[in-house]
Amino acid sequence: MYADAGALWRETLDVLSQHLSRANYETWLEGTEGLRFEDSRLIVGTRSEFVTEWLRKRLRPLLLRTIADLAEQPLDIGFEPLPSEEQPPPEALRAPGAAAATATDAGAEPLPPPARLRKRYTFEKFISGPGNRLAVAAAESVARDPGHLYNPLFLYGAAGLGKTHLLHAIGHGLADRGYRATYISAEQFTNQLITSIQERTQGAFRTRYRSAHALLIDDIQFIAGKEQTQEEFFHTFNDLYEAGRQIVISCDQGPSSIPQLEERLRTRFQWGMTADLQPPDVETRIAILRSKTAEQNTAVPDDVLELIAARFTSNIRELEGSLTRVIAYSRLTGEPLTPVLLQSALAALEPAAARLPPSPSLIIGAVCRYFELNERQLLSRSREKRIAYPRQIAMYLIRELAHRSLVEIGNTLGGRDHSTIHHGWQKMERALHVDPETKRDVTTIRELIEQSRRSA
Repeated sequence: MYADAGALWRETLDVLSQHLSRANYETWLEGTEGLRFEDSRLIVGTRSEFVTEWLRKRLRPLLLRTIADLAEQPLDIGFEPLPSEEQPPPEALRAPGAAAATATDAGAEPLPPPARLRKRYTFEKFISGPGNRLAVAAAESVARDPGHLYNPLFLYGAAGLGKTHLLHAIGHGLADRGYRATYISAEQFTNQLITSIQERTQGAFRTRYRSAHALLIDDIQFIAGKEQTQEEFFHTFNDLYEAGRQIVISCDQGPSSIPQLEERLRTRFQWGMTADLQPPDVETRIAILRSKTAEQNTAVPDDVLELIAARFTSNIRELEGSLTRVIAYSRLTGEPLTPVLLQSALAALEPAAARLPPSPSLIIGAVCRYFELNERQLLSRSREKRIAYPRQIAMYLIRELAHRSLVEIGNTLGGRDHSTIHHGWQKMERALHVDPETKRDVTTIRELIEQSRRSA
């Protein structure tokens, strides 16, 4: 039984991050916190009532199973809103450094990190090695002295190498010095922009991001091809840069390699410091695993750690997730942590079992077969319900199963605008909660997709 609610929930999040799409994890679980135990109930803090409602309706069974597995006993779960992020005092807005110094001199606590920052993503918990040393040093410099030496700071590398961790660590470092840092993914930035346009609140949207002391934006590649988002981000970038505010950007590739990115943004991304993150060497991978075991207060034999480090070489997220899986497997079975147990625990993660997501064309084919349509009809401009409804299901499934961006889905489905795709996807999300017929259709089409993949 865990004595610390926060530790149990953090380990739960680690497990869930391996089973949910990145978009779903960031939207619904990012920023949640384990607050306390009340009898046999774990209380979790959420960012809003909307998030709470979604977790209750959609994720509660999975949450209960995962928590029970980790705690080794059944626990109920409850939710309550986290305190809203406070705006810094006027003094901090005018002179962040001076405000931080004043707070320190007075013996007061520094400003707390924004609610969107994950507590465990700090510099202290980031394991540095030859492949990321430059990026870590640049990130630490930015956290100590924002807006000067490296502005913007552009971090790039493949998925799972620590870019998001460094962005959050910078945010924590800035908050400790009295600065107000805003962290957001590029996809969330785009979705919020779309919402602000629909609700005619662009002024509030711009104020939110252009008044920050530092803007930390993750996965900037998602704005590629989105003209209005690029236009908005261009002006946000200019306003922050000219005001001496720090900008930190992460991407899966260098600025010169991002397709469909406006040249004026590409050149601005190269104004400051560009640093890449490479896959960690074996020594660094073992150090990461040892740090993780210490964090979980679990003893794992060195030979088991070395085997895990040898199997997962290019993605830290997979490396840590495999360790969590092995530890959970040992607890559930009561077997000691040995190389034999490791083989059993990770059997489903063998490279031969790994599969790419289904392609959009495969999904479209399954939708057309189910509704007895041809592809030309599905991609047409027809608004007849017998065609519009299957088209919206295709939007939803390509988003959820193929993990494609709104722009990519729009291009696939006959050149439709990303706002149309966003509307259709959200409509299906709502319908799945309240309409049994929609749920049945989507479930059946998912099965058709799986059958097509098995026979391929």
